[in-house]
Amino acid sequence: IITSFCCREVSLGFTKEGQSMLGICPDKEPGLQPWMPGHSEDHRVTISNNSTVLLTTSATVHSIEILSGGKLVIADTNRPILLRTKHILIGNKGELHIGSPDCPYKGNLTILLFGSDEEHSYFGRKYIGVGSGGTLEIHGERKLSWTFLNKTLHPRESSQNNYLFQRSWGNRGIIIHVIDPKTGEVLHDDRFDTYRSKNESYRLAKYVDGIKPGLILAMMVNDEGSNNLEDSAKKSISRLGSKHIGSLGFRKFYVTALTAFVVTGTKASVSIDMMSNSSILELADHPAGWGPGDRVVVASTDYSMHQAEEFTLLPCPTCASNQLKVRAKFIHMGEEVDGVDMRAEVGLLSRNILLRGEMEPSCYGNEACKFFNFDTFGGHLKVEHGFRAVHISGMELQHMGQQTMGHYPVHFHMNGDVDERGGYDPPTSVSDLSIHHSFSRCVTIHGSNGLMVKDVVGYDTLGHCFFTEDGPEERNTFEHCLGLMVRAGTLLPSDRDSKMCRDITDGAYPGYVPNPRQDCSATSTFWIANPNNNLINCAAAGSEETGFWFLFHHMATGPSNGSYSPGYTEHTPMGQFTNNRAHSNFRAGMILDNGVKTTQANNKDKRPFLSLIGARYGPHQDSDPFKPRVPALIHHFTAYKNQYHGAWLRGGDVFADNGIGLTLASGGTFPEDDGSHQQVKNSLFVGESDNRGMPFPDKRIWGPGGPDLTDRTLPRGIDFPIRGMQIYDGPINVQNCTFRKYTALNGRHTSAFGFRLNNSWQSCPNNNVTNITFDHITSRVFFGEPGPWFSKMQMDGDKTTIFHDIDGSVSEYPGAFLVKEDNWLLRHPDCIDVPDWKGAICSGHYAQIYVQTRNPANLNMQIVRDEYPDRPLTLEGALDKRKVYQQFQPVVTLAKGYTIHWDQAAPAEVTIWLINFNKNDWINVGLCYPQGTTFTILSDIHNRLTKQTRKTGVFVRTTHKEKINHLHLARGYFYWEEDTGLLFLKVKAHNHRETFAFCSVKGCERVKITAIVPKGSPPSNCLAKAYPKHAELPIVDVPMPRKIPTARLVSNEIKMIPTPHYFPVELALFMSLEV
Repeated sequence: IITSFCCREVSLGFTKEGQSMLGICPDKEPGLQPWMPGHSEDHRVTISNNSTVLLTTSATVHSIEILSGGKLVIADTNRPILLRTKHILIGNKGELHIGSPDCPYKGNLTILLFGSDEEHSYFGRKYIGVGSGGTLEIHGERKLSWTFLNKTLHPRESSQNNYLFQRSWGNRGIIIHVIDPKTGEVLHDDRFDTYRSKNESYRLAKYVDGIKPGLILAMMVNDEGSNNLEDSAKKSISRLGSKHIGSLGFRKFYVTALTAFVVTGTKASVSIDMMSNSSILELADHPAGWGPGDRVVVASTDYSMHQAEEFTLLPCPTCASNQLKVRAKFIHMGEEVDGVDMRAEVGLLSRNILLRGEMEPSCYGNEACKFFNFDTFGGHLKVEHGFRAVHISGMELQHMGQQTMGHYPVHFHMNGDVDERGGYDPPTSVSDLSIHHSFSRCVTIHGSNGLMVKDVVGYDTLGHCFFTEDGPEERNTFEHCLGLMVRAGTLLPSDRDSKMCRDITDGAYPGYVPNPRQDCSATSTFWIANPNNNLINCAAAGSEETGFWFLFHHMATGPSNGSYSPGYTEHTPMGQFTNNRAHSNFRAGMILDNGVKTTQANNKDKRPFLSLIGARYGPHQDSDPFKPRVPALIHHFTAYKNQYHGAWLRGGDVFADNGIGLTLASGGTFPEDDGSHQQVKNSLFVGESDNRGMPFPDKRIWGPGGPDLTDRTLPRGIDFPIRGMQIYDGPINVQNCTFRKYTALNGRHTSAFGFRLNNSWQSCPNNNVTNITFDHITSRVFFGEPGPWFSKMQMDGDKTTIFHDIDGSVSEYPGAFLVKEDNWLLRHPDCIDVPDWKGAICSGHYAQIYVQTRNPANLNMQIVRDEYPDRPLTLEGALDKRKVYQQFQPVVTLAKGYTIHWDQAAPAEVTIWLINFNKNDWINVGLCYPQGTTFTILSDIHNRLTKQTRKTGVFVRTTHKEKINHLHLARGYFYWEEDTGLLFLKVKAHNHRETFAFCSVKGCERVKITAIVPKGSPPSNCLAKAYPKHAELPIVDVPMPRKIPTARLVSNEIKMIPTPHYFPVELALFMSLEV
């Protein structure tokens, strides 16, 4: 071995090729040459030319590069090894081995990455880099990565019995406490000034000799106590086991263990902590490999992720095999509550192999310092395309990651297939890792497929934790991974919080200031950019925004650009999503929605590159929208204590199980994948469980709730309306679900079913529910009323809400529809008002029309049913008034007549879309126009998938109003009644419609009216002339169903507490959740 202790390169040259031999521990292989490089930050080490070396001691070097058959093995010794270096580069045919799968490393190894200079063109700085042809094998001791509490952990209830004694300078001498070992009671204490007087020393010796056996003696030296400490006292104290009293010198302090002998530079103290059962952490599994001194983290089980606690395990000789001793500040649930598994996750942070970044005391030198007062330039581990083998297990990573792009604790970068498809046998994996106090993500998968990420704990990181980057990442598996305390970071718009979003304008069009809640604010524990990845038994236990977020890159971004055709991910079937859980997140436990902007900012779209945008998910076979649909299945998902949504899921054929606080969203105006639908099955929704939490210091979200009105933490405020299933647009189906403990209070609306508030979009009349069970609720349904959180209830979607109660398990009337109480487009004389719900129970045949207007588009519409002319419905439109067209989306009763009026001159173009019309369904419509208007009217079919439109017929004018009923596919009739200003026509569906489709099998049937409206015309409101001329008597076309006898209902409702109302919810698929 040639070593230099100056600045020139160190070259280690051996001839034997270093290949691991089956059944032999790596450090026991023959031919390894011991290596003890010493300590110099200037050493540059190259291991090459088939060198095989064994590091046996601690060392400090500038860098290590392993190339051309070189091999470095770390010795597994009973002495800790600290390897300090700026980087380790494993190049072509280079190998680094620390243990093996059959022979895990048992010693204590720390690799410390330091420095910030000399940047590598690919790997950067402070790194372990695995280049093309490189091998990295790290295998630490096998330990339980994480488990659950098996019993609720309470704060230290016995703190009133704790004892603390402190003395500053001026109380010099030896201070003694005598303690009862059974109770912790201090029986006697005294101070002996053995600095001033030998008499004090004699008194001390007599005192110590007189203490009864079996008691605890705690001694400390404060300031100085050796000047007149004579031999008799020293001998008496030595007989008790003191190893240091004989050598006590002037202001020379020791810590010994008579029981507690504690001295600090400025203050001496004794503390006695009574560790009651509330400080015993009882686990669901045997904590294999855990022991005193190890660090663990226990997740929050309340709304705030900041109630996660990090503990050092204390000695506990009396603990059972699944028990550990800790000191807790917060309640951590360890049980099922109201049918929901709310057990806190407990993750191990300590490992016997530690990879750590060496940090500066404060932030320096980059833009991140605007947002962080600590150093964010940690180490990182990066794997390059073409590596030979990488398997990492049993390792702790601390202070890793950098607030710069591409430098993360564990980073697989553009590797392609890393499993058997890529020729890797065994497949590439990272497992049994703890990644904590990280500065940029946890595990990043970038342009790589088939990676196994298993039993990884990610705690306290900046930016998305488990992160797939560009969109082409597929077939990766996250199994039994835990992420918690995920904070905002600066790298991507989706990582950023509100301040970062506004302050960082890179990538935005000049002058554009990003909108935080629109462009950014999406920090997530699991950020999944392609749905074809697997998440199994994972937990997202606390993020500033969201637990699991599935989003869609319309086009692949970054270096992956061009790897798939536009729209591929939006149609890609979902991988396995089973038995996952999310809690203590702010925005949502899970979101399946949105995309990222894949084009650069320009004058037309000024938002930053990769900011959040809308997207629609419709999975199909082979990701081809022309092939059959493939359901996206979410099985056994548990979400609780998420401040806003348990889950928000938008897309086709989504099925849900055990949901709490759920919104299923389709495509807004139209489902992007028409014919798709969403189902929630076999789900439990719990409003307010017996997990009451603990108050924050300011108690701003602490107040009464639940059936017993006890104080508890609340999601967003004392008047926030808690909701179970929120019906948004649809079509959705809710089957075999239970709603439990939804209790309305005075000033707070709460209910099991509701609708999205402040909603401008459509409400599908095919939304339906069946086999619903209620348990301890005050309000089954609430349609909303003006007030806090509900605003004025003036948006179109607030007014048009409806759903179908197929079996009567909600309304007690099988087959009935539930509608808003003041929507007279849908009511009839036999409807039953339910004042507490602000709704009515009705019967009928219902569909929708979409009325699109152009020239002008910024107008409001009134639609009136002829049977209720004094009950018009005013609609503002679903779109921004600045759009070039507007769209109104009322639900209508079929086989009825309506008139439509405007608050401005009638639009020059009106297109009526027939939505959810079955073949031969119809309505008559009279549209108000100024006198002198002329018309061209045609019908067509628009295929939204192919974007093709086909003309199907024309409407011709008739002078006989009744002739409008003589409607054929190719020809219809319109009647222009100039004295009232009404243009009458009949709109009718001529084609069959699939069960869940909005439009027919041939496309969307439409009627398009083009009008030449005289300039300067007044507002086109014909109500005064139209009625009573065209008024009709209300008729019940579909008789009301009979009420179910009460004995047949499955319900356990409680008496309404004053103000029995509610607000909608937001969640989604096979799950068990609490809002």
